[in-house]
Amino acid sequence: MNHHHVQATALASFTAYGEPKGQPRARAFAMGRGKVRMYDPGTAEGWKGQIALAAQDFIPPTPHQGPLLLTLCFLFPRPKAHFRANGLLKETAPLWVEKKPDIDNAAKAVMDALTMLSMWDDDKQVASVSMLKRYIMNDERAGCEITIATLLPNE
Repeated sequence: MNHHHVQATALASFTAYGEPKGQPRARAFAMGRGKVRMYDPGTAEGWKGQIALAAQDFIPPTPHQGPLLLTLCFLFPRPKAHFRANGLLKETAPLWVEKKPDIDNAAKAVMDALTMLSMWDDDKQVASVSMLKRYIMNDERAGCEITIATLLPNE
């Protein structure tokens, strides 16, 4: 594979707090006479509100144009099972999250919120995404660290 060196200039960097949620998959169900209606099985609206709150000071006067790079670090709260009775983290407690939401659904929820906020015109402008899901460490808070950068044209 031919990987070009990616050069980017940061436009915004902020953290949304709260437990990351995935974008619910819209599901179709049949109505009479062959009509199909879409419905949303669950809600990510509260989480999107937290993203909007964190992003409000970074929304550009006009949506960002051109190809963009998006970096997402999802930070999840740890379950009680990760801790000893004395409150200390067990040595066996994992760093990486292998539970829901799927990372692509988590990213979609963030991108959907940023599109609604007019951070960019369309999330198809996001040409590069770097993302990870991990549990919080020490005094960190659950949420998502979000960085948006503009991709520079190849020289």
